[in-house]
Amino acid sequence: MGIKCRLLDLELEEIQKAVNAALEAGYRHIDTAYNYLNEDAIGEVLQQWIQSGKVKREELFIVTKLPMIGNRPEDVEKFLRKSLTALRLDYIDLYLIHAPIGLIGKHDQDVFPHDEQGFAMIDMHTNLVELWKSMEKQVDAGLVKSIGVSNFNEEQIKRIINNSRIKPANVQVEMHVQFQQKSLREFCQKHGITICAYAPFASPGRNEFYSKLGLKPPVVIPDLFQHPDIVKIANKHNKSSAQILIKYLTELGVSVIPKSVSSERIRSNFQIFDFTLSPVDMAQLQELDLGEMGFTFDFSSFFKG
Repeated sequence: MGIKCRLLDLELEEIQKAVNAALEAGYRHIDTAYNYLNEDAIGEVLQQWIQSGKVKREELFIVTKLPMIGNRPEDVEKFLRKSLTALRLDYIDLYLIHAPIGLIGKHDQDVFPHDEQGFAMIDMHTNLVELWKSMEKQVDAGLVKSIGVSNFNEEQIKRIINNSRIKPANVQVEMHVQFQQKSLREFCQKHGITICAYAPFASPGRNEFYSKLGLKPPVVIPDLFQHPDIVKIANKHNKSSAQILIKYLTELGVSVIPKSVSSERIRSNFQIFDFTLSPVDMAQLQELDLGEMGFTFDFSSFFKG
């Protein structure tokens, strides 16, 4: 498992404190993205740890992503090199296409561009197959070890597979007990693609995040920590609800990247390897799946219209 450094409203000191806490707790998988505008802060911490000898580069697994404003074949290397420079790294372990939709940015820091009316500036010419071929070139150049996709559905992933020289190594998607994505998991298993789950808690902190932006959440974001079935299982194992939610996904063979800036929670989230969920526990948690009704990451509210 790893730690996700995601929200855009974090201060640089918060990000660096979180990354330091994660590395000290034993995390070696760090997930970020160009869109999060925090790669430079993370890079400072990584450089300190590597230069001090506290960790070797090959012990780290660093994931970052091509922004939607870079979803054109000719822009892939440019944005990848920007991420490499910010992260102070010679290569990325896993580079993902952040989303299957391209956007037209006014400049390289305009990661969520919209026009004067508030409509998303969508690039209607995004070609996922040609984009993927450019991703493959980055592997050939040694700038990335592996490549994958994020927020893609099965049809889009299949299109990549059918037209690829290097198939996706990983798909990163929203996944938690109320949105378990069984079909996608079976699809990826069939094609030898690993899955990484973001928002394993359904990201309840987004309620406050949306409020700060003056936006109303597009869907109800559940409080899984207080769900009676999850609390019951947590009490049974003398664990927190968060630990149960993470453990369940790892038992399904899914990598998990919970987002947190609290040093205590970062350490707690890592303490899931000293217990096992019983078949009864697994069955009860499986029953919490709401299918598509459990999906919460609807980004439409970031743009008017």
